[in-house]
Amino acid sequence: MMKSLQSHKSDKEVVLITGCSSGLGKNLATHLIASKRYRVVVTARAKSLESVKSFFTESEDVMIRKLDVTDDAEISELINDICCHWGGVNILVNNAGICYRSVVEHMDIESEMIQLKTNYLGPMSLVRSVLPLMREQGGGRIINISSVSGMVSMPTMASYSASKHALEGATEALWYEARPYGIKVSLVEPGFINSDSFKHVVKSKKALLSASLKGPHSEYYESMTPFIEKLMQWTFATPDRISKKIERLMLMSSPPLRLRVTLDAVVFAFIKKVLPSSLFHRIMILFLPGAKHWGIPVLRFKTRRYKPRH
Repeated sequence: MMKSLQSHKSDKEVVLITGCSSGLGKNLATHLIASKRYRVVVTARAKSLESVKSFFTESEDVMIRKLDVTDDAEISELINDICCHWGGVNILVNNAGICYRSVVEHMDIESEMIQLKTNYLGPMSLVRSVLPLMREQGGGRIINISSVSGMVSMPTMASYSASKHALEGATEALWYEARPYGIKVSLVEPGFINSDSFKHVVKSKKALLSASLKGPHSEYYESMTPFIEKLMQWTFATPDRISKKIERLMLMSSPPLRLRVTLDAVVFAFIKKVLPSSLFHRIMILFLPGAKHWGIPVLRFKTRRYKPRH
């Protein structure tokens, strides 16, 4: 007990980061630990924990814990653990996420719930867990990692976009609700990032089947998958650069509600603001590769006339 009480005594803020096994979460945790300005709680799901422990080392300023954001019991256990050791959470960074790449017709309810729980319901559960602590402390910061998909939807990414739209809407409402208590709320909106995250994209069972059998909507996957992968490989935005921008955001006395951290995010936000939606969508159709061929297999099927047998 004495060790736990002594470990509370520190001027350093406690930062809880979700999804630290790879990509942005791993890079941000690395930056914050190296700065020696914070006490950092590095989290990942149980299956990735050994990999995380091989990269990070626990110390008086670093705590490594398992966390599946879709599991409320794990969230409660983690928050209690942090409170016992370090007294609370000053900054929450909701970074953990999953991306299903399937057209609407190919998504099933199980896949939809995994998407929604990971990208929206889980982060909101964490927010609800830390809000009472931050109110008692007289302040805090909540940073939710969103996406360009939170403002622009693209084919084959309907479920992912829906989860990010939900996160954006809830976070904007939270900005008003938390403000009187000195709690600062921000959305970080990255676009395409030069990383291997495209390798972790998930497809529903129906999407995998359609793609392999060249069924309806397979042409969407054939054009969109390589298109998105190329954009991610060509962009200058990296997890390292974005991590530095998030670190600066954490030091701002008056942080913005939305921080667009890649050039494409800035461009999309500007275009959506100045163009009528009808014109914006027409331009998007011209911009997306192979769009003029989408639906052709379905149209051919529809044009076959049914001839009854006599």
